[in-house]
Amino acid sequence: MSIVVSIPARKTVDWWCEMLTELMPDWDVYPMGEEPDPAGVEYALVWRPATGCMSGYNNLKAIVSIGAGIDHVLADEELPKGVPIIRTVGADLTQRMREYVALHVLRHHRDMPAIQESQRKSEWNQIVVPPAPQRRVGVMGLGNLGAAAAQTLAGLGFETVGWSRSPKDIEGVQTYAGKEGLGNFLSGTEILVNLLPLTQHTRGILNADMFNRLKRGASLINAARGPHLVDSDLLGALDSGQISNATLDVFHIEPLPSDHPFWLHPNITVTPHIASLIDAPTGSKIIAANIIEFDKSGTVKDIADASREY
Repeated sequence: MSIVVSIPARKTVDWWCEMLTELMPDWDVYPMGEEPDPAGVEYALVWRPATGCMSGYNNLKAIVSIGAGIDHVLADEELPKGVPIIRTVGADLTQRMREYVALHVLRHHRDMPAIQESQRKSEWNQIVVPPAPQRRVGVMGLGNLGAAAAQTLAGLGFETVGWSRSPKDIEGVQTYAGKEGLGNFLSGTEILVNLLPLTQHTRGILNADMFNRLKRGASLINAARGPHLVDSDLLGALDSGQISNATLDVFHIEPLPSDHPFWLHPNITVTPHIASLIDAPTGSKIIAANIIEFDKSGTVKDIADASREY
């Protein structure tokens, strides 16, 4: 029984192999391409796999995404058909996302970018903002991470609204669903948090039309996927003042190229895809448990629905 691991950084591959080997002593774990017998490989653990890298494994039982999203797996045009994809989610990843969203919503709510600019100018600028119940925050995407983030914001006192493809019921959060609910969700929203899965329907959803439906001067937080955002539309919205500030954790190209205008824009905070960054010691425990359960029963609760792209 063999598992292969494919991650762009070789050092990280070795880390995951070491962790999984400790947790699964009855299994052989190899960096992808270094296994002695491809026919013996039953599970592929991947993050942004290269196109065609799994096509030679004819006995795969499942592909494991190192993360909650599966868009990076589905991007492989030669992906073996019919092989289940297991998402990696857990309390640790959810907590990390709750922290990130709360941190940056509070930064925008308390206008910290302006406070920091005043400090650089040695200006005593006592900015007064409304209390949280008078600030409307919208969370797009109400899966495991989005629902937890929305509940955290509601717990802080914000007027919290959520939007998803299908109806959801979340305590303390006013929810909207589908195209018919999007307008009411956006109307009056002052801080927009994107945690949607990346699909053909959500690619480019953060665009000029959406920005113009927010309250003027709104802030944006994108911690989902880079291709959700139309970069030029955000820059235009910042220039016009329709969007006042943005925090971006994900990008079309990662690492973000050094000459990209986001780096030096005064109203953009760039973080290097760390909102809910999974690490090998934590993630390997989740993944080992999922593989063992899947191998025994043929399913786990975190099986993705490839037809829905998440």
